Amino acid sequence: MTTHSSIEQHPDLAEMRTRFERVTSTPAAQAVEALALISGLYLAASPWIAGFSVLGPLAINNLIAGLAFCLCMGGLGTAYERTHAMAWTAVAIGAWTIVAPWVMAGEMDTTRSVVSNVITGAVMLCLGLAMVSMGGRRRTTT
Repeated sequence: MTTHSSIEQHPDLAEMRTRFERVTSTPAAQAVEALALISGLYLAASPWIAGFSVLGPLAINNLIAGLAFCLCMGGLGTAYERTHAMAWTAVAIGAWTIVAPWVMAGEMDTTRSVVSNVITGAVMLCLGLAMVSMGGRRRTTT
């Protein structure tokens, strides 16, 4: 009978955890996470801030998408090694936010709702892509 070592002790896994910890402790990663949380909270509150809360489906969509974005990006800073795949979900939420005024509101869309969602969605998309790219970075030590 042979004993197999635990996957937790695998050297590649330990190296990956160390690399992810280094990446998420950088000022750039912390800035991306902070901006992402602010963007998600703005999206959740945007129907009332920008004044288009009468568009029921879009207001509900923004509330849910904003909170989901906060959860995705908030988890990345604390446990990136386990949640880095969620950064792609954050990218998808950003892309959805851009097109949501036309899909959700239909004929009732307003300039405020479109401008708010397009700008916020573009920022969210960029922040999600920034977090995705941080996972692939390798620091060279000299």
